[in-house]
Amino acid sequence: MSLRDKLNFEGEPLYLIDGSAFFYRGFHAYPDLKRSDGFPTNALFIVLRVLLKVIKEEKPKYLVFMLDGKGKNFRHELFDQYKAQRPPMPDDLRVQIEPLKEAMKVLGVPMIVSQGEEADDCIASLASRYKTERPVVILGADKDLKQCLDENVFMWDPAGRKEKVTSLADFREDTGLEPAQWADFQALIGDSADNIPGVPGVGKVTASKLMAVYPTLEDLRDNYEKLQPNIKKKMKDELENIFTYRKLTRLKLDSCSELTIDNLTLKPADPEEVAGYLNTYEFRSLVRDVRSAFPASAGVARKSGSPVSAAKSKKADSGQFSLFGDAAPAPADPESRLKVKKAATVDELPDFAGKEVGLIREGTTYFIGVDGDEWMCNVKTTDLVEKLQKAKVIAVAEVKSFFRFDSAWRGIQLRQWFDLSLTAYLLNPEERNYEWDRLRSMLFVEDKLPDAVDEVHPDAQGMAALALMHVLAPRVNSAGLTDLIETLEVPLIPVLADMEDAGITIDLESFAKFLKEVSERVTELTKVIHERAEEPFNIRSSQQMSNILFEKLGLKPGGKTPKGALSTANSVLEKLIGQHDIVTDILEFRKMEKLRSTYLEPLPRLVGKDNRIHTNFNQLATATGRLSSSGPNLQNIPIRGEQGKRMRACFTAGEGKRLAAADYSQVELRVLAHFSGDPALVSAFEHDEDIHSRTAALLFDKDTADITSDERRNAKTINFGLIYGMGPQKLSRELGININEAKEFISKYFEKLGVLKEFYDSVVENGREKGYVTTLSGRRRLLPELLSTSPQVISQARRQAINTVIQGSAADIIKMAMIKVAQNSEIKHLGGRLILQIHDELLVEGPEDSIEEIGKLLQDDMQQVTSLAVPLKVDLGLGRNWAQAH
Repeated sequence: MSLRDKLNFEGEPLYLIDGSAFFYRGFHAYPDLKRSDGFPTNALFIVLRVLLKVIKEEKPKYLVFMLDGKGKNFRHELFDQYKAQRPPMPDDLRVQIEPLKEAMKVLGVPMIVSQGEEADDCIASLASRYKTERPVVILGADKDLKQCLDENVFMWDPAGRKEKVTSLADFREDTGLEPAQWADFQALIGDSADNIPGVPGVGKVTASKLMAVYPTLEDLRDNYEKLQPNIKKKMKDELENIFTYRKLTRLKLDSCSELTIDNLTLKPADPEEVAGYLNTYEFRSLVRDVRSAFPASAGVARKSGSPVSAAKSKKADSGQFSLFGDAAPAPADPESRLKVKKAATVDELPDFAGKEVGLIREGTTYFIGVDGDEWMCNVKTTDLVEKLQKAKVIAVAEVKSFFRFDSAWRGIQLRQWFDLSLTAYLLNPEERNYEWDRLRSMLFVEDKLPDAVDEVHPDAQGMAALALMHVLAPRVNSAGLTDLIETLEVPLIPVLADMEDAGITIDLESFAKFLKEVSERVTELTKVIHERAEEPFNIRSSQQMSNILFEKLGLKPGGKTPKGALSTANSVLEKLIGQHDIVTDILEFRKMEKLRSTYLEPLPRLVGKDNRIHTNFNQLATATGRLSSSGPNLQNIPIRGEQGKRMRACFTAGEGKRLAAADYSQVELRVLAHFSGDPALVSAFEHDEDIHSRTAALLFDKDTADITSDERRNAKTINFGLIYGMGPQKLSRELGININEAKEFISKYFEKLGVLKEFYDSVVENGREKGYVTTLSGRRRLLPELLSTSPQVISQARRQAINTVIQGSAADIIKMAMIKVAQNSEIKHLGGRLILQIHDELLVEGPEDSIEEIGKLLQDDMQQVTSLAVPLKVDLGLGRNWAQAH
């Protein structure tokens, strides 16, 4: 599984490679590796192995290789002993630099050589610059780079034995620090690798204890007189020096300002050229990886106008869709460059009336394919829209990006658009990457393509979009997805664009007040926890906490980490409640700290000039069809408990307006009742009974009126758990019962609701026969894993099959409702507008004097949007803020 799948990235990640680290590591790890003529190749080998792995597994669009330049940098001016102990670069390593640069060129990898600063400074600057718009993955293990970690910034060492991935949460657990404190910490303990002295006698343990009380060097200096005598003695002569040490270890955030995301884009590589380079340096073991990293390696050299042929796709032959290979388009034959016609005005463009047009936008430049010609123009959007209004169909990479770029594009009728990324996603929702460059590559790696593709030049954009439409359209028809696209997914596009434009108002004053209270509570809890421990320690450090809880206080351990250390995870601490008051305080501390760092501090920084937050709704992110939200993720706002309510209260209606929040009641269980036809479920929903009490009555052989709150809770857990594929082990953990009791619970559940078991089995059997399962609207999810010989793989596929049918159908229903509400002329007339979707809830903003009527229309639309075997029920709330409405 790729890293982007493991971490569930939203958006195309940026990969930043600490090239110098891998270059040196390879040199020392393989000292005897040389070519047959004696040329050293050890450093090259490790770098190329890492790069081929990343290209093969991650299929990156944005990737850059950073290398330290020659000579001294600003740190040497600050401290003349900086890295003074390091010997000059060995000759056997130096001679590999030029071959390394050649390798980057062959692989199409952008390479940056730092000047006057270190490569780490450029990495830190790029990570800081782009982390708000996309995930950032730093490939390396240098401890200084830990400063860069954030909610959307990760460190990955793919060359290590265990391919270690470090997240912000990992860093906090390991060190008890925030990344912003790391340079202060390093200044105290020093760094022998860089010849930074640090404070003599202050090691990691002492520094951690100091920073638990004094988070910054400034705090430490200002409170010097409060330090213990032995610490004061150590610090006395270093109080000023530590600030210099921090400057040495702190990474700059203003480097490489000239680099844009376009400079960081991986370029198309010629697999034959890559293989040739590897053979030159006798990396035969790596040559074998080229075909999997670049599937177009067979027959890459080609004449202009002829697509590359690759191995036949078994999935395509079996009715499953291999949308594209892993290689980028092969470079054009230099003797036959693409002939692009340029137009200065729309009048110079050909007539589009009744024609199929391919349209790709790069900034303000448009590439247009029509009648076998490739055009390029940079013209006024309104003029181009008017010209294209008579086109038969317009194939684009993503329709929503056009709508968000310029509202004039709304002038094109929806039926004229052909959204390539959306179509590719619906054909295979597991691919995860539907970027234009990746989509275009299928024209050059896939076999059995239509004749219309034969004349597509590898550098073409507009013509490639048109050709790709000719590939995807018949597949959509044969898969039975036309109705899904035309009636649900495409009509949803302008709805999402409107919601993104609208945003939701943020009460900055309430946020600030909430943040102040949470920060004060964190401070209070810190003091209380230290008092209960009878000594200060770093609460964020799992190691220090483990020592306090299990060694000093003698609490009984509840589990171990994968590395064998005693675990202090929340799930473990919750089992220790009652053994000592400190446990409850620590759990509350963590809860408050997460509120502060994840929501209260970052969200206000994302507010626009209109005092509203604008999220991005992603239609292509999940295999079940559910929408996701990013930049920020508003679908992940806490909702439970007093803190969740307080958080939602910070999201408000605009001036003179109120909010209407409508939430589907148990929509997934209603979908389950619809598909399964289970009499008990259907009857409960038809009579508007409490479904969990009804289920509990069946499980415990009682009347509904006699069901206790614990029995209802247990029934609720299993009702929802089985939808998500919960097995006996997880159920036992959730209910606090042993595994045998959990198995008996599940057995009795299916005995009492016997039709459900038949339904679940039929879903899996149909999925096994067809290779896919479908939702209410006909959405498909390919599940070839159902035919696996591995019991573990089959078990996971079974859960995915059931989950897709139920959760995917619920996603269909909420999308239907969004379209119906957005198109409701009465709601529009009353001034209402849809602004947010959160799982099964819709949020509409409208004038105060009409919000009640708007709310009723919203509720009616959601309840009547489709007909199931049981009624759809929607809970409605109105209020000035989200908490009141919800």
